[in-house]
Amino acid sequence: MRQFVLVLLGTMMLNFVLLKLMPGDLVDVIASESGNVSPQYVAQLREAYGLDHSVAWQLLRYVGHALRLDLGFSFRFGEPVAALIVGRLPATLALVGTALVVSVSLGMLLGVLAARRPHGVVDTLVSSLATIGYSAPMFWTALMLIVIFGVHLEWLPIGGVVDTNVAHHGAALLLDRLRHLVLPAATLVLYHVAIFARLARASMIETLQEDFIRTARAKGGRPWYVVTHHALRHALLPVLTMLGLQGSALNGGSVIVETVFGWPGLGQLSFEAIKSRDVNLLVGVLLLSAVLVVALNLIVDLLYGLVDPRTRYRR
Repeated sequence: MRQFVLVLLGTMMLNFVLLKLMPGDLVDVIASESGNVSPQYVAQLREAYGLDHSVAWQLLRYVGHALRLDLGFSFRFGEPVAALIVGRLPATLALVGTALVVSVSLGMLLGVLAARRPHGVVDTLVSSLATIGYSAPMFWTALMLIVIFGVHLEWLPIGGVVDTNVAHHGAALLLDRLRHLVLPAATLVLYHVAIFARLARASMIETLQEDFIRTARAKGGRPWYVVTHHALRHALLPVLTMLGLQGSALNGGSVIVETVFGWPGLGQLSFEAIKSRDVNLLVGVLLLSAVLVVALNLIVDLLYGLVDPRTRYRR
């Protein structure tokens, strides 16, 4: 718990200082939009927003409020930061959670299929597709999915979280939300499934060469039984490690995906905060992202003990 608090505190302070060191701030944006950039007006704005003090003073003030669970006020949106984050969080959790589950599941399946016969037809196909998926820029993948499935085929919606022109209720509303989720989630999946597939393939190939696998085969174990009941559990540990590491990458990728698809989540909120130099909002979003990443790594640590009891902590 102490490490958890120190990580979040350090992340919050580092993000705040780095954002403050960037050229320009909220006052510059407001003054330029209003057309009044006179020194007197700028000075009044800085005093009103508390930006006329040193960065150290602003940092101590922000940390003091954050320790009381007060993330400040978004001057750009005119709402408390906490309220904005809570309102956008479900959309991001739905997007990132779906992409994470599908990426790990599909990546493990493809990795296992490829590892059964290294350098075979399936292995070559999986490795080639994984390389293409990993090397393609995420924004390009998003645009191609929009062009193919949204514009030409017209199978799926290309933006938003729900069709506002139709009044849906119950199962129809859920189905409409799932249809809007397909393309953003697929964009993240196509990139991250390549990572998990290649890692699962390498781990499974190494595991299938172990002595306990040869013993299981010598005892007459069926090939798929040996793979699923013996090799898979051992090969899953590196994938779980990568799962913890990819949590931050998924959050970062959601900024691009949510912006392209107009998905109303934390990624799009971060982009809007960056444009308006809303430091309070951006630090709040980054702090929550750090919380989600740390929580994911704690879950991964618990899964280690379930997958391999030898990794459990013992006093």
